Amino acid sequence: MPDTPFVVEIQLRWGDMDPLSHINNVQFARILEEARVRAMHLWFQKDDRRFGFLIARQEIEFVIPLLYHHESAKVEIWISRIGEKSFDYGYRVRAWDGALAALAETTCAVVDLATGRPAPLPEAVRAGLAEHTGGEVEFRRRR
Repeated sequence: MPDTPFVVEIQLRWGDMDPLSHINNVQFARILEEARVRAMHLWFQKDDRRFGFLIARQEIEFVIPLLYHHESAKVEIWISRIGEKSFDYGYRVRAWDGALAALAETTCAVVDLATGRPAPLPEAVRAGLAEHTGGEVEFRRRR
C-alpha cells in the first residue's frame, strides 16, 4: 500500500439508498467508477487517444452497510497489480466516520482504440501507475 493512499471523497446521494436505508450494493460500482475516473484524471494529465481501458472484472466485498450521511464517504484507491495488458485498482470504501464499508478490486484491460483489440500497457502509463502501487486488497475471504 502506498505510504499515503490516494483518497477520493464521494458525496452520497439520498437516492442511492434502498428500502433498507443503506446505500444499495449496485451504487458501489458507481462510487468505484467515480473514484477511478478522478484518480486517473489527476494521475495522468496527458490525453492519449490511441488506447483505452475496459473493465474486465470487478469484485466487491461488503464489510458493513454504508449509510447515507451529509458528509462524504472516502475511497482509498491504489494500483494493486500491473500486468502486460491489464492492471488492477484496489479500493477501501469508508463511511464519513472512517468505518470500513467495503473492499474492492477492478481489473482494467488495455485496448487499442484503432483495432478494438487488447494491447500492451504503454510504458508511460506503466510508469505512472507504478507511482501509485500498493499491496493486495485485504479481502477477508477468497475462494
